[in-house]
Amino acid sequence: MYEFSMTLGDKENLYEQIYKYIKGEMLEGTLKPGERLPSTRVLSQSLGVSRSTVDLAYQQLLSEGYISSIPAKGYFVSDMEIFAYAGGEKEEILLEKEEAQKKPVVDFSLTKIDEDGFPHSYWKKISKKILDIEDENLYDLGDCRGELSLRKSITDYLHRFRQVNCHPNQIVIGAGNDYLAMLLSVLLREEKYMAMENPTYKSAADTFVCMGLQVQGIAMDESGMDIDTLMKSEAKVAYVMPSHQFPMGCVMPIKRRIELLDWAKRKNGYIIEDDYDSQFRYRGKPIPALQGLDDQERVIYLGTFSKSIAPAIRFSYMVLPKSLLERWNAIRESFSVTISKVDQKIIEEFLSSGWYERHVNKMRNKYRQKRNLVLGAMKEWNFPYSVSGEEAGLHFVLHLPFIKSKKDLLFTLKEAGIILYAPEEYLLSSKTYNEEDFLLGYASLREKEIGEQIADLGKKIEAFY
Repeated sequence: MYEFSMTLGDKENLYEQIYKYIKGEMLEGTLKPGERLPSTRVLSQSLGVSRSTVDLAYQQLLSEGYISSIPAKGYFVSDMEIFAYAGGEKEEILLEKEEAQKKPVVDFSLTKIDEDGFPHSYWKKISKKILDIEDENLYDLGDCRGELSLRKSITDYLHRFRQVNCHPNQIVIGAGNDYLAMLLSVLLREEKYMAMENPTYKSAADTFVCMGLQVQGIAMDESGMDIDTLMKSEAKVAYVMPSHQFPMGCVMPIKRRIELLDWAKRKNGYIIEDDYDSQFRYRGKPIPALQGLDDQERVIYLGTFSKSIAPAIRFSYMVLPKSLLERWNAIRESFSVTISKVDQKIIEEFLSSGWYERHVNKMRNKYRQKRNLVLGAMKEWNFPYSVSGEEAGLHFVLHLPFIKSKKDLLFTLKEAGIILYAPEEYLLSSKTYNEEDFLLGYASLREKEIGEQIADLGKKIEAFY
């Protein structure tokens, strides 16, 4: 009988640790087919855990076919063809370990946030307050659109800060923009074609395609989606990010916004306005939402708390124009709300208490400081460069004219543990893109390390001039 010598930690469920250890021993070839495992009683005593914990681990292995059970005899390592693939899985495990050891020194991520900025103490306080309320309906599924009181809070917030005109009945909440994109695909399936800026937020594009819509990439200029190209397309729905385009960072001016609204009116179509990070603008007041200019009920407004609070919150919402409410009401009962009432109540309290506004102001100042540190450190570079899109959001475009090889530079940086990004990663088509454009995010950088990180980045780039 095989004897285990494993050390259990406190970062993961005990039974999962036992399960993974035994599975790993089998795939490594240390545990042989037909070998008997210790009884649940013996192993629980050896590890100092409850017998039920070991039993859970064994049951998981049993259900996946890694072990078999013989009554009155015990558990045995399965003699199955899976072990013919053990070498391949072992190699995969080793590769995962190698990747873990090659963690980047610095990741100029476009999607990460400042983890230290999460309002832990207040979040705990609100959570405790909500859970202490004796409400027998708190654990019900609830309205598929989201709780009315929450939708009222979101309505008030949008009126005050984004100049969005809506009624709570027009709001639908969901676990992330991808879920809302799925709902919109069902709502807009009659339109068939979706126009998206190119490059753009590809996750949404992939969702629309998976749901049966045909996505057409529309070229951009410095003002955003090109209207002439849009007019020539078959699309009757356009997905845009007018307040801060992702990933190119441009802000759509009022003239282009009016042209876009006129296109929707003439096409009898719709505009999806993704307002994903409008809270973070560093010069002047936030740009009002496109939806506030719409007097034809043609704009679908998307908002999220993922950028301003944390991506893990997975909390987004959309404002449907009244012209789409009849379609929505006809299908909405087919969908269940994807955010628990508890989480909805936490966000509602966060908004109504004024704490969300204070949190956003704090994070805006924090991100402004990081941006200033990055731009300040870049002034020490001894080669030509420029930036754009730096007045808003959590990233900007870095232009490196005359760079020798963009592909080689990105590879060299990655080998050195520095992850920089390129617009090509967000293209909807395989067309070439400006060879001098790179994308640099700064939200997750630590302030005390920025100077050294930007100096190191500059040295690596300079070698390619």
